[in-house]
Amino acid sequence: MSAELERNPLWLILVEAVHALPMYPSHKAYVRDSLTLELSEITVEELSLRLDIPLGEAMVILHEIEEENKGASADVDDT
Repeated sequence: MSAELERNPLWLILVEAVHALPMYPSHKAYVRDSLTLELSEITVEELSLRLDIPLGEAMVILHEIEEENKGASADVDDT
């Protein structure tokens, strides 16, 4: 999914708009620290409904957390 998103010309605009949302950092921290531990396979739609946030914000949050986790696992593999 992430490669498809990143190739879309509107993806960067969505990311920029989501990063400008006042509650975005708090939502992302909550999802990263609480929800993904509890529900490792949560969908964009579920996250949007559960937190009552826009679908685009949920997409960006899950994408960024997925990328962070890939980076973290790559760092572990390198050691």
